[in-house]
Amino acid sequence: MKLALVGATGMVGEVMLKVLAERNFPVTELLLVASNKSIGKEIAFKDRVLKVIGIEEAIAAKPAIALFSAGGSTSLEWAPKFAAVGTTVIDNSSAWRMDPGKKLIVPELNAHLLEKSDKIIANPNCSTIQLVMALAPLHKSYKMKRVVVSTYQSVSGTGLKAVEQMENEMAGITGEMAYPYPIHKNALPHCDVFEENGYTKEEMKLAREPQKILNDTSFSITATAVRIPTVGGHSESINVQFENNFELADVRKLLHDTVGVTVQDNPLTNTYPMPIYAQNKDEVFVGRIRRDESQANTLNLWIVSDNLRKGAATNAIQIAEYLIAQDLI
Repeated sequence: MKLALVGATGMVGEVMLKVLAERNFPVTELLLVASNKSIGKEIAFKDRVLKVIGIEEAIAAKPAIALFSAGGSTSLEWAPKFAAVGTTVIDNSSAWRMDPGKKLIVPELNAHLLEKSDKIIANPNCSTIQLVMALAPLHKSYKMKRVVVSTYQSVSGTGLKAVEQMENEMAGITGEMAYPYPIHKNALPHCDVFEENGYTKEEMKLAREPQKILNDTSFSITATAVRIPTVGGHSESINVQFENNFELADVRKLLHDTVGVTVQDNPLTNTYPMPIYAQNKDEVFVGRIRRDESQANTLNLWIVSDNLRKGAATNAIQIAEYLIAQDLI
């Protein structure tokens, strides 16, 4: 199993290496790929030290799988070139997510749709993954009509430059800015770029991607995405209106029985999900489960997950594991 990791020196790339090792992914040859300035850099993986190579060299090696985490423009240019030599690309950028010819996969929900002919597979947005993991079983039972999402997103979702900005500000150091304003002791209602409708690109991903993953346009989503000064994960406040009524005990059981979801919901012991505890874990944590008393058939939830793991690296590697298990490579 020859595997290429494109974007190996980035934040998600580093986590992908960690997850590959933790899950004992059956790789026999690992190709670490990054930009020209990183070629020759040495990176440790398990008991080996590997040198970073260029992307053209990686294509020439014809890996079975290429995990991409190098940005949309890189993916648009290079993913088709990998696919042309028979490589299956699992892409973590937004480049292919809404392409009608590409599948948008959360393995627990829709990996069964994958076929050998799928040579470019899209990994959903980090905030979308944790949202659909929690909502999919509820939608199946109660049928969603409308979802209102407010996110509280870690600076790690922007990248290393943003983490460094926050750390500099905490230390009183003037440095390079990833955001137009300080992030320490602040909250920025601005994730990704603004679109013509006044929403950010991140907010529109949350509106569109769940419908594609669940193959259902009968529900609608509106979102406000906010960047906050945390590092370990994204949090989401969810208000979801269903067509059918529900019992809270049944909601908790449905979520408890969902693979990949952990319920943390006990107000008596102050038990609820928090990014500080979600960091470095693969589960999607759900709590603050309560009925919206202002509207019929409506539920409030609080969802937290590590955006670099289940929101990116782990989800991509789970897709690769499924492809291997089903002999789709």
